[in-house]
Amino acid sequence: MVAVTTVRRRARPQWEQGRATGRDVVSLSVALIGTALVIDLALSEVLGIFFDLAFVTICLGAALAVRHRDFFAIGTLPPLAMVAAVALVALTEPAAVADPRDGAVQATLSGLTHHSIALVCGYGLCLGALGVRRALAATDAADQRTPRG
Repeated sequence: MVAVTTVRRRARPQWEQGRATGRDVVSLSVALIGTALVIDLALSEVLGIFFDLAFVTICLGAALAVRHRDFFAIGTLPPLAMVAAVALVALTEPAAVADPRDGAVQATLSGLTHHSIALVCGYGLCLGALGVRRALAATDAADQRTPRG
């Protein structure tokens, strides 16, 4: 008599599966960051906590939504998106991120300094989520190669 063993694969949660392409996730993230920027400036005169919280949430969401092949695009997104958002505000309304008399470069640097905690938190959560997803994918791949019985 031959014993037959079946390998049960664990059900992967949705956040671990990430199915969206890097291009789609980057496009959506940039649009959402721009929307948060506009809403925050409409609610107050300066770029504030609403933008920071939205930025961190969007960075984490992007890391959970992207497929495994496109991790690099999302891994580089947070710093580039923050620089782009702050530079855009510095060029159009420097008083929202710095002293009104500052030039565009100085206002960009001041804005990045003021929002550095959000940048570090968003980037850390993004890289952490990508790292956990990569480790879980490697564990699943190793489990599939290992015969059980």
